[in-house]
Amino acid sequence: MPLRAWRLALLGAMVGCVARPQYDVVITNGRIVDGAGNPWFYGDVGVRGDRIVTMAPAGALGRVPTARRIDATGRIVCPGFIDLQGQSREAFLVGDGRVVSKITQGVTSEILGERWTDAPTNARTLDLSRQREPALEAAADRAFTGAHGFDAWLRAMVAHGVATNVGSFMGQETIRVYAMGEAMREPTAAELDTMRAVVQRGMADGAFGVASALLYPPGSYARTDELIDVVRASAPGHGLYITHMRSEGAGLLDAIAETIQIAHEAGVPAEIYHFKAAGSDAWPNMGRAIAAIDSARGVGISLEADMYPYTAAATDLASRIPPWAHADGKLQANLADAATRDRIRSEMPAYLGTTPDGVVLLELSRPENQRWIGQRLSDVAAARHEDWRDAIIELLRSEGPGAKAAFFLMTEDNVRRQMALPWIKFATDAAGVDPDSTRAMLHPRGYGTFPRILGRYVRDEHVLMLEDAIRKMTSAPAARLGLWNRGILRPGAFADIVVFDPASVIDRSTYASPNHLSVGIQEVLVNGVAVVRDGAPTGALPGRVLRGAGYRGRA
Repeated sequence: MPLRAWRLALLGAMVGCVARPQYDVVITNGRIVDGAGNPWFYGDVGVRGDRIVTMAPAGALGRVPTARRIDATGRIVCPGFIDLQGQSREAFLVGDGRVVSKITQGVTSEILGERWTDAPTNARTLDLSRQREPALEAAADRAFTGAHGFDAWLRAMVAHGVATNVGSFMGQETIRVYAMGEAMREPTAAELDTMRAVVQRGMADGAFGVASALLYPPGSYARTDELIDVVRASAPGHGLYITHMRSEGAGLLDAIAETIQIAHEAGVPAEIYHFKAAGSDAWPNMGRAIAAIDSARGVGISLEADMYPYTAAATDLASRIPPWAHADGKLQANLADAATRDRIRSEMPAYLGTTPDGVVLLELSRPENQRWIGQRLSDVAAARHEDWRDAIIELLRSEGPGAKAAFFLMTEDNVRRQMALPWIKFATDAAGVDPDSTRAMLHPRGYGTFPRILGRYVRDEHVLMLEDAIRKMTSAPAARLGLWNRGILRPGAFADIVVFDPASVIDRSTYASPNHLSVGIQEVLVNGVAVVRDGAPTGALPGRVLRGAGYRGRA
């Protein structure tokens, strides 16, 4: 080739290279909060494919070719939020995988598993699922059986299409029901062996560990020594034991002691779901609860906790029925029997946790009960000319196990105190929904947890620093799960990124009118793909499976 022609060809190639975008997304001039707790700085972020490839001083990427440019002037750029206690099983398996109420909070990864998981399945677990979740059961193939049922479930959710990444613990209740149904007794040696085997297989499929919810039967029937044996089976796969403790009220300190014992004897780290002192009798014990956790940490036990920033919990109305009445799946039969119902009624005050005025009915399915939604239990009982205990019993006889309520149990002072603790993380304990398609009365935490912290408790009330709040939403849960390339802004990390306006970010969901999206979260990328753009969901479903360190399967 003549020299002149060679030069022209080289120049053409160089021009072509310059014309092609070097990045898929460039975010410029933002206040970078990297998620690790470091002080913020002005900077740019370059994304190619699913990864962050460049971080540079503000303006450095201002002229580089890119498919999309986001001007983050006056905005915070941080890692996507990891919801350590998500409840979107139905949305991810058969429903609206966009989980709009979550992504508009900045959630880019959701971790499932409290109490119950859809895998592994056998005849016992499928039977209980049909009782509890008939709509989901009718819509999905729930037979995640065999040695890799847990893996099949994780893959099924992503195949359905999900906006966020998704991973899961193994539900301790699922493990127990798989082995022995709803029996209220100790397991046999063979049943305990089955539970251990189920855990080992789940860890090999990528479970993060075992998750219990010891308030609820039949999982609550497990004694401490059983839990130790089951959780110990997760230790070789680097499992984490995470728990809704046996009590958050009068038995709070004993429940923390049990959690410490399980972690110590099973040889695993432990995490407390939605840490709280629930009920007026427990409120003064918050200091002692914190001291107990600090003492355990001081002697080498890895114990941490998460929380949501509200003074009300929300759970099944049936949780206010004594545990023995649920045994062997006979709750409805026990409620129908007059003598047994009298015994249940006499024991119910020990389980309410608050006054009837502090209970608000949220989810009721039967047409004749719709008028009670949003009403306080005290008002419902008065309107029905019943004692509050009879009102609960009759609603459960009518509704079955799906009835839910909010329980106002916590104090604002304790909520603020907990937030500042170095070992606290934040989580919603809620499912993701679309406000345009749901009419349910939901706890506002499902719409507002993360923006509420950033707006109310960081910006307005200065309860904690911005960098620390974001660390507790990002790198802290990521590190707890062993997700070393999530929850952080750095080259090589996955491009799960949130851009928000610190001046306007806030929750809009309330107990009286919950179905309102938060505001101020303007851009959300999951694996480099926009799921929120200019404050609105895009409909993209780029979520992937997240797995624990014990994973031994195929990618």
